[in-house]
Amino acid sequence: MAMEVTQVLLSAQAVDSTIRKHAEETLKQFQEQNLPSFLLSLSGELANEEKPVESRKLAGLILKNALDAKEQHRKYELVQRWLSLDAAVKSQIKACLLQTLSSTVSDARSTTSQVIAKLAGIELPHRQWPELIGSLLSNIHQVPSHVKQATLETLGYLCEEVGPDVVDQDQVNKILTAVVQGMNSNEGNNDVRLAATRALYNALGFAQANFSNDMERDYIMRVVCEATLSPEGKIRQAAFECLVSIGSAYYEKLAPYIQDIFNITSKAVREDSEPVALQAIEFWSSICDEEIDILEEYGGGFTADSDVPCYYFVKQALPALVPMLLETLLKQEEDQDQDEGAWNLAMAGGTCLGLVARTVGDDIVPLVMPFIEDNITKGDWRQREAATYAFGSILEGPSPDKLTPIVNVALSFMLTALTNDPNSHVKDTTAWTLGRIFEFLHGSTVETPIITPSNCQQIITVLLQSMKDAPNVSEKACGALYFLAQGYEDVGSTSPLTPYFQEIVQSLLNVTHREDAGESRLRTAAYETLNEVVRCSTDETAHLVLELVQVIMTELHKTLEAQKLSSDEREKQNELQGLLCGCLQVIIQKLGASEQSKYAFMQYADQIMNLFLRVFASRSATVHEEAMLAIGALAYATGHNFAKYMPDFYKYLEMGLQNFEEYQVCAVTVGVVGDLCRALEAAILPYCDGIMTQLLKDLSSNQLHRSVKPPIFSCFGDIALAIGENFEKYLMYSMPMLQSAAELSAHTSSVDDEMLEYTNLLRNGILEAYSGIFQGFKNSPKTQLLIPYAPHILQFLDSIYMEKDMDDVVMKTAIGVLGDLADTLGSNAGSLIQQSLSSKDFLNECLSSDDHLIKESAEWARMAISRAISV
Repeated sequence: MAMEVTQVLLSAQAVDSTIRKHAEETLKQFQEQNLPSFLLSLSGELANEEKPVESRKLAGLILKNALDAKEQHRKYELVQRWLSLDAAVKSQIKACLLQTLSSTVSDARSTTSQVIAKLAGIELPHRQWPELIGSLLSNIHQVPSHVKQATLETLGYLCEEVGPDVVDQDQVNKILTAVVQGMNSNEGNNDVRLAATRALYNALGFAQANFSNDMERDYIMRVVCEATLSPEGKIRQAAFECLVSIGSAYYEKLAPYIQDIFNITSKAVREDSEPVALQAIEFWSSICDEEIDILEEYGGGFTADSDVPCYYFVKQALPALVPMLLETLLKQEEDQDQDEGAWNLAMAGGTCLGLVARTVGDDIVPLVMPFIEDNITKGDWRQREAATYAFGSILEGPSPDKLTPIVNVALSFMLTALTNDPNSHVKDTTAWTLGRIFEFLHGSTVETPIITPSNCQQIITVLLQSMKDAPNVSEKACGALYFLAQGYEDVGSTSPLTPYFQEIVQSLLNVTHREDAGESRLRTAAYETLNEVVRCSTDETAHLVLELVQVIMTELHKTLEAQKLSSDEREKQNELQGLLCGCLQVIIQKLGASEQSKYAFMQYADQIMNLFLRVFASRSATVHEEAMLAIGALAYATGHNFAKYMPDFYKYLEMGLQNFEEYQVCAVTVGVVGDLCRALEAAILPYCDGIMTQLLKDLSSNQLHRSVKPPIFSCFGDIALAIGENFEKYLMYSMPMLQSAAELSAHTSSVDDEMLEYTNLLRNGILEAYSGIFQGFKNSPKTQLLIPYAPHILQFLDSIYMEKDMDDVVMKTAIGVLGDLADTLGSNAGSLIQQSLSSKDFLNECLSSDDHLIKESAEWARMAISRAISV
């Protein structure tokens, strides 16, 4: 069965692209034509010690990719193919793999570990390959340490691939014993210790029972803490990674160890190499995350129902933790502001300090202020930057009462620094800190305003000046202006920014035209800020926003004229088109919000729509999405008048609905169908056959991302509301789909938060569909058509009420559907309604809700029900 593949595998790595492509093609055909032989040949290559390491490595990689893929549906196909192979072939492949774990070539072992784990991920859940874990564990006692190392690595990957429910506790205990023994300081071989420490990181999710047993937990914690002191840096780093994970997963078990962990982490932060020190800081960040979550969830008051009490580890460690973090702020790197992915000690320390501030609030301020006061005026830029960074980091968490007096003193100092400091790092951090001041301490909810008529002009002058600075400083200045504008969102009819509006807009447009606007996300930041300035503007500046329409249209027109672009230029052009379409969307929404400005805007509607259609014609997925969103806004603003654009636009709408691969595009397009229904109402009817066909296809596809399905159901409701009784011909297709989805979403067996959130989105989409359909058929002679569906809908409402896990949004929609059903079907459904739980218990629960929206819907439903019953 196996074939000689060495030469093909070597050719597939050739420098010459012709040879390489030919080899890749040969391998692809081999895989498609004879999968068993293909997999056997690769596993044989991987196991053969005589073969070159390059061909063995690639054989392993191709094997791994033949078992797993990123896309769900592709992965499913590969798994099914493997499961349907002949048992003898599978045994032979597995034997080759297990044999390769004792190879003397480390690359071959490492690749094999990953392949075995992928296979375990497929087979163990199907109760196949039960002897695997046993045979791996028997390897641990082998003499050659490289076999031990490879086996521990395999166990680590295996724990990453399979869920804890697949491995029984007895085997979990044995895996943990082997791993923790491999980590022990008396293990002489560093490669083994490292593999064991990394394996523990993946196995921690399996250790629930072991962490509940004091003796076992003490032993695991002791070994992990000892490993953080190993002479080998990589082992120390991996051990701290384990501690970070333990801090998140087993927070409530940490109390006995926290003092020791503090000593170990602070020593590492002060003395160890950067990769190790970063993990030591990360431990405290993860503890902050845990405590922030607990305190947010239970609002600080602990009742019997709080699962995990807060142990206030951060608060207790404050006096020692804060000085340690402040020291790290002085360890900046020269070029960190230019590098977008930069992450170093100073940045990690500042991030952790910010989390500490959110965890303990006011208590942090007196511990940080002396550091700021000591360093803010020093000659060395590192000290000035660290002081500014410390200040910016603690602005979220403490109360405005505590911070406002300090900010009032600091503000003019910071504005001067942003103008005059000779160092770019200091300016960058100063602009960022101003942005944080405006984000957290400026706005309609803050009692004492920090921006007053006396300092507003200076602030704007300095920010606009800074926008001409280096790209990284300019980008932060744009960000500060963004939050400055956002704080005036609810000012009513006059905004303090009005006198500066034109100057601000012009400065931002100038930034977008800078030669270096591609650096530091500068162009994107400038457009985002421009959008926010427009969004938060008042009617006083509507005439200026109208002038901006022509400017942005001209810019968009320019991008469409560009010819013969390289692929790099095309990507930049697509990005720019996306930003411009996004900007037009915000402008359209702004001008469409009042009748007067909407009327003035209409003169541009044809030209804008024409530009959007040209953007679609030059098609690329990202632009598609922004242009699609902008068209949704245009439809909303133009209302019935949008009908004239439909003949040209419809084909692009259909393309968006067909775009399974880029599911965000599909989701946005579904949203636009809703906008069109609201704008066109009955005038959308001629397009409904095509739209409904595509939506039904989307729902039955297993390739479409699940997040798009709830909005599609809501969209059924939008369509029914728009076309009323004409929805009749779609009932026989849409109702069964809604019914089967309703049955799925009624019972949430899973305790997983993410799944519950999705289930509630799905329920809400289904309920919005029912609601739209009932409202659409109201007062129509065809109402009778809906009567057969009423029992199922009432049963759905009863069953989600019984589950007791719906969120407020679903609750409001659900009680609304009960009202719609009663209102539309009237006496036809009277007796059915009386028999349902929903009409009594659920209704009463909603009537006594604290949420006034739920209460309002319930009042309305009660009246509709009493009308239906009394007839």
